[in-house]
Amino acid sequence: MGILDQFSLKNKVALITAGAGPLFGRSLSAGLAEAGATVITASRSLEANLKYAEELRGQGHSAHGMELDVTDVASIDRLHNAILAKFGRLDILVNSALARVGGSFESQTPDDWLYSARGDMVGLFAICRAFVPDMVRQGNGSIINISSIYGVVANDPTLYEGTDMLQPPHYNFVKAGMINFTRHIANYYGKQGVRANCISPGGFFSDQPDAFLKNYCKRVPIGRMLHHEDIKGAVVFLASDASAYVTGINLMVDGGWTSL
Repeated sequence: MGILDQFSLKNKVALITAGAGPLFGRSLSAGLAEAGATVITASRSLEANLKYAEELRGQGHSAHGMELDVTDVASIDRLHNAILAKFGRLDILVNSALARVGGSFESQTPDDWLYSARGDMVGLFAICRAFVPDMVRQGNGSIINISSIYGVVANDPTLYEGTDMLQPPHYNFVKAGMINFTRHIANYYGKQGVRANCISPGGFFSDQPDAFLKNYCKRVPIGRMLHHEDIKGAVVFLASDASAYVTGINLMVDGGWTSL
């Protein structure tokens, strides 16, 4: 098999939670679809997922939209059953969904953290628990969890000077935990053909205030924020046979942020 063939995802089925989302989700789904996978995007908005799947099919890809609420274990079970009934297998699981909670350290409440825990911890565990046995039975599978630079290092408060942007503390907590949970899956299921890795992206450009953009771009070695195309290669690499001997890693896609 040639090296380019190793990156092909032809005949693979991939689920991307929040795969129609405006930040990383659409990029992750597009990258896997462009590499040949049959892509399933899933989140609470079935309409948004069906619409994005139609957009991908219009570009010549195989794509489907389904419904998922990561804070609801019953919803995860329904999605698991629907995927097995329709496709018979799942080869690639990309956990990109986030139970969004705003606020700061001063304004967040225990209920905010409990809501986050239902999706970002219990939900992550439940969806892996649903699909890992299937991957074990088929003898292969790739799990890719989307963490963050803020799962590795703390926030830099100076970035937000001159803006009203807030950095909720639960985000650091769940993203750091995701990295070590990934290692747990990698270590326990590697001999059964299941690989698990993380991607930790840097800040994604989404029309942030000028003061923030100036501070961020000045600090990051590459000198700009992350764009849609920047994360596609990372997810295709970890999903494909090109990374067949790679498991338990946290791949930084951060423009050098954490190298400082």
